[in-house]
Amino acid sequence: MKIIVGSRRLRRQLRPGAERLRRDTVFGVAGMAVQFVAWAVPMTVPWLLYDDSSSLLAVVLALTVPLVVPAVATPLLTRVQRRRFDALLGVGIPGPRAAWRQLWYHLLAGPAVGWGGVLAGTLALVGLAATTVYLWVSLLPLSWRVAHRGYSTQAAYVTVGGLVALALACWLTRALVRLDTFAATALLGPVPAQELERRVEDLTESRAGAVDAADAERRRIERDLHDGAQQRLVSMAVNLGLAKATLKDLPDDARQVIEEAHREAKGAIEELSNLVRGLHPAVLDELGLDAALSGIAARAPLPVRLHVHVPERAAPTVEAVAYFVVSEALANVAKHAQATRADVTVVRTGDSLRVVISDNGDGGADAARGSGLTGLAKRAGSVDGTFDIRSPHGGPTVITVELPCVL
Repeated sequence: MKIIVGSRRLRRQLRPGAERLRRDTVFGVAGMAVQFVAWAVPMTVPWLLYDDSSSLLAVVLALTVPLVVPAVATPLLTRVQRRRFDALLGVGIPGPRAAWRQLWYHLLAGPAVGWGGVLAGTLALVGLAATTVYLWVSLLPLSWRVAHRGYSTQAAYVTVGGLVALALACWLTRALVRLDTFAATALLGPVPAQELERRVEDLTESRAGAVDAADAERRRIERDLHDGAQQRLVSMAVNLGLAKATLKDLPDDARQVIEEAHREAKGAIEELSNLVRGLHPAVLDELGLDAALSGIAARAPLPVRLHVHVPERAAPTVEAVAYFVVSEALANVAKHAQATRADVTVVRTGDSLRVVISDNGDGGADAARGSGLTGLAKRAGSVDGTFDIRSPHGGPTVITVELPCVL
């Protein structure tokens, strides 16, 4: 029983290595097939066209055609090689790549790895034949084995040599796969600068998508609250108001309860309205930044002078960022700046939206120490915008935000 369990465990341990060797072998054979089509077939064409193998033209064609064909077929060969790496190794090699670097792979690296595969295959065949030498000897006549009594010792040496050849073939196959992967990645894939640029573009697109998705989710929550919970609260407040106005003969305790419930309902409606505006103001979508910021200025606890010049509307997400930057900045001014007035200027110049918020407070604001200012910087950075604050002691404090109009 222990022997059976041990053999099963050994098979489980050897299975990954055998699977990897099978994959590498198939990958190498596929690569040799590609190289054979790209090199051997063009090399034989001149000899098939000319009966006289000593013809100078045949020799010249035999030397030049194998070089010209890979050069002309570089795009096709590159696609085939990328497909081979992706399908057999799971290695994706993105493009594009300079054509001359691709040609280096097809003229040098690919053929070198192909010839290495031929060597590995030869070693494997020789090793397989050598390790089975006792089987071949058993097929010989008995008289030969009797005449050569020392054959068993020699066959043992041959078997050991065959095992070494098989081990070398496996090692060489694995080494060729690593070499081929390195060469293909370096010569068929993009240069590091191009790859970095591509990754930056992908991250920028994904971040813009995440910002848009978050803004769309805020809009959905705002609609649900406005059309659902807020309307229910309004209906309840109206009913309580009617009850308070019409039911005159109720006991004082009951009237007090109704008045308290009416007051709480109106307070809840106001808080919910503020929450909805904080999520995403509907007026921003309908009327734009000018109207939305005018509402903020009107609700501010200190005088705010507002100037908005946006001839053409920016992207909805950018407008939302500008709105929240102004809203949070004015809230910070009211809480911490001890200012008597604030100025807000929003101007679009070209593809840039410039937002400037200033106050006549005491100054000394520091983004490194204030979570509110850090939040403003993060909001601006979420759409690739810039955030700058100048707040010397004694004032004034000036916050400047530059936002791209198009994401």
